[in-house]
Amino acid sequence: MPSLSDIRTGLATNLGKISGLRTSAFVPDEPKPPIAIIFPDNISFDTAFNRGLDTYTFSVQLIVSKISDRNAQSNLDAYCNPDGDSSVKAAIESDRTLGGLIQDLRVTEVRDYRAATINENTYLTVTFVVTVYA
Repeated sequence: MPSLSDIRTGLATNLGKISGLRTSAFVPDEPKPPIAIIFPDNISFDTAFNRGLDTYTFSVQLIVSKISDRNAQSNLDAYCNPDGDSSVKAAIESDRTLGGLIQDLRVTEVRDYRAATINENTYLTVTFVVTVYA
């Protein structure tokens, strides 16, 4: 079975295919937008017999420009599209086995499109939910 860190790194690698988007498998002290940060949410062990499958749920928080930037929402919209060069879904699903590390993955939803305050600055953010079968 792959380690949690290996899966997070694989997801960050897939996200790295989006030009100009920074990625982080771990929470940075000072995020520099645009950046995608990967958080584990839930792990369900033994979803198949004899340790045959675990199911992981990850949140990928995407942070773009400050909310005062007029282009922030347009930029975030492009990341939310299911297809295209800036699509987070398309980038994550570009290698659904993370180089053979896992069995499969899917981006299942986009949620929490909102403003968020980070280090006294307000940014526009959105969260993508990723289900990983390993």
